[in-house]
Amino acid sequence: MFSKSKINEPGPKAADAAQPAATESTTPKPGAGGDYKAPPHKAKPPASVLSADLHITGNVKTTGDIQVEGTVEGDIRAHLLTVGESATIKGEVTADDVVVNGRVVGRVRGLKVRLTATARVEGDIIHKTIAIESGAHFEGSVQRQDDPLGGAKPAARPAQPAAAPAAGAPAAPKQNA
Repeated sequence: MFSKSKINEPGPKAADAAQPAATESTTPKPGAGGDYKAPPHKAKPPASVLSADLHITGNVKTTGDIQVEGTVEGDIRAHLLTVGESATIKGEVTADDVVVNGRVVGRVRGLKVRLTATARVEGDIIHKTIAIESGAHFEGSVQRQDDPLGGAKPAARPAQPAAAPAAGAPAAPKQNA
């Protein structure tokens, strides 16, 4: 009438149940809760270095990091740009992070711009955040923008008002743009 069931058989103790079996993987799976670390992606490459004896005439563009120790006559676009103490850049520099230790002659655009004590900048700085250390030389204007990289194109100049017509001459009709 009654069948023997496993209900009354001794089972694992509560402490044993809380620990995973030795054959189970203890690595959490995505969505299973716990601390999940994504598989490692390609390691971020080190910064490209333009050495002190290098002179570049032309533009430089990278999605990575770049450290300039030499001379660049042209624009530079990078993720992180570090201008070394011996470096000179003549052109516009645009990067998410810009650290100037050397000389820049031209506009600087960056989300974060830092001029160290050895920096020499001759040009405007357009930034989201800026830090200028004591001793840095800066000649130009500073403008804060929420998206300094989005407006990397030069702004169009406002239209100049037309010269007033000479006395007695008929005025030209206005045109709607």
